[in-house]
Amino acid sequence: MKTKIAAMAGLAAMMTLGACNTVGGAGKDLKSAGSAVEKASGQKSKN
Repeated sequence: MKTKIAAMAGLAAMMTLGACNTVGGAGKDLKSAGSAVEKASGQKSKN
């Protein structure tokens, strides 16, 4: 029983860490796309 719980916890941790990495990469991609649109439109960023 304890082995099953440990395996499930490990699997959940791996999935969580994988999702964080994926979301972080997607955020960088969206930021790059937004910068490209701003550059193409000739507007300056408000940040």
